[in-house]
Amino acid sequence: MKPVFDLLKTDTHTAARRGRLHTRHGIVQTPIFMPVGTQGTVKATTPVQLKDIGSQIILGNTYHLNLRPTSEVIKELGGLHKFMGWDGPILTDSGGFQVFSLAKLRDIREDGVFFASHLDGKRLFLGPKEVMTIQANLGSDIAMVLDECPPWPCTKDECAISVKRSLKWAKQCLEISQGNGFLENGHHVFAIVQGSTFDDLRREAAETLAAMNFPGYAVGGVSVGEPEPEMLKQVGASTPFMPKDKPRYTMGLGTPPQILKMIALGVDMFDCVMPSRVARNGLVFTPDGPMNLRNERFKTDPRPIVEGLDNYTCRTFSRAYLRHLAVSGEMLSGTLLTIHNLHFFLDVVAQARAHIEAGDFGEWHLEWIKRYEAGAAHLA
Repeated sequence: MKPVFDLLKTDTHTAARRGRLHTRHGIVQTPIFMPVGTQGTVKATTPVQLKDIGSQIILGNTYHLNLRPTSEVIKELGGLHKFMGWDGPILTDSGGFQVFSLAKLRDIREDGVFFASHLDGKRLFLGPKEVMTIQANLGSDIAMVLDECPPWPCTKDECAISVKRSLKWAKQCLEISQGNGFLENGHHVFAIVQGSTFDDLRREAAETLAAMNFPGYAVGGVSVGEPEPEMLKQVGASTPFMPKDKPRYTMGLGTPPQILKMIALGVDMFDCVMPSRVARNGLVFTPDGPMNLRNERFKTDPRPIVEGLDNYTCRTFSRAYLRHLAVSGEMLSGTLLTIHNLHFFLDVVAQARAHIEAGDFGEWHLEWIKRYEAGAAHLA
């Protein structure tokens, strides 16, 4: 059987890795950033535009897609790839994050989670069998196990109970995917390491999941309110105990400097809604920090957002025009700024891949972060 992941090179001064992830819909070069398409669309962009900026893999969400239009409808129409017109790999989140984000609408049981739909209040249940069935209906290239994302802060006793429950669900998800042929058909199932801020619980979770031999592993339960140093500490407490020959994914974050710091900790895959979300409010990313195009000083600025960055937005439009669209509330603003922001994130990880290959990632990423954070401080 072909390996899921090829580890091509490891940086000599950090834990950064250069790899290649094999999926049913193509090979993903890592480290990689994944645009988020929660409801079967990366907001304000088309699949053609995503391909044009170098997107290799995107996300969908089990909870949201099963509410609307339902996974059965998507299956009947040929699966999520055909439904949304995207022929590349798709990773789907199991709904575990909604256990955290929709805390007021859910009831956690030992066999799964009851939700009151945020759309109409209808009661629904997600357990290991349900989330794996939904993701099989969607045709996900990478399906995530069901997990419980603890809040921050939480007590160690509370977290230990949560971790035990997530480990049980992970084992059930793996057994279900083996029993229904999901894995045999070339799909992957990724485990999720929880443990909040407790290093020993994270190590226990990572080692227990590693022994189950999942195709890939993720760090979950980070960026849920804790300070950045604590978040990085949690990632650093998890990755050393994940298998070296499997892909590692940190879920739901972060800023460009955070991504580079996590690459240095040995993470291969990232996703975040931030670049597309803030684009709709006029915020764009540059090597010198984020920039709010609504600012008056860009009213007559003829320059592109980032000189030399090869995307449609930067090749074609001035800051002045983009500001005009943003302050006028034009829909095109969201599209053009999302294209730029997603490409900026994709370009950062592409640069990281090149520098890992060149052997100078350690020095390069520190200089990149230094410039970005200095610029961000100046703009603030």
